[in-house]
Amino acid sequence: MRTIKSFVKRKGRITPGQNFAIKELWPKYGIDYSENILNLNALFNNNFPVHLEIGFGDGDMLVSQACLNLNTNFLGIEVHEPGIGHCLLQIEKNNLDNVRIASQDAIDVIAFQIQDNSLHQVSLYFPDPWPKKRHHKRRLLQRKFLDLIYKKLVKGGTLCIATDWKNYAEHIDLIIKENSNFSIIKRVEHDGKACVDRPQTKFEKRGLKQGHHIWDWVIKRK
Repeated sequence: MRTIKSFVKRKGRITPGQNFAIKELWPKYGIDYSENILNLNALFNNNFPVHLEIGFGDGDMLVSQACLNLNTNFLGIEVHEPGIGHCLLQIEKNNLDNVRIASQDAIDVIAFQIQDNSLHQVSLYFPDPWPKKRHHKRRLLQRKFLDLIYKKLVKGGTLCIATDWKNYAEHIDLIIKENSNFSIIKRVEHDGKACVDRPQTKFEKRGLKQGHHIWDWVIKRK
């Protein structure tokens, strides 16, 4: 789809425990990247619905959702090693069989490894807003990205989005409006107290402390 990256891979401080998790637990829960379609039923050893979270950060939301929904499979994508290590430790601690994670550009994973019409939900919560105008081309949520997600969702599947940047919210509104393949189920601007079907994230709390509003969307594949 593109060569411009929507993220900067920051090193960050990785703890001995997180480093151990990446070395020892990745073979159990990690998905190595290749340009081959994954058999999700075989990967999870069941045919439960699959939810994909793009950029899961430290994985706390991914793991909490997996704990609450054992009859749903969760696939997370993240590129930052400390977050990957933390998430692996939490998966193992909670003995979860319904979580797998990938560490690669999300576009690559979705385009080459995810079968069409296979995902029931995709979540994109607080992606990097790239606020400077010259960096807007780096934003993940673009027209081609929405077209790609449309192909991967089952009929009636949903894409959940959240941001705390007004300029990005305006951009997202425009992208959704221009795409006739989705219908808006929910769009709400709030101060962190709205009834949204997701836990509050670290980036959301940070944005609220800075006085930002929050925008949430749920759009459905027609």
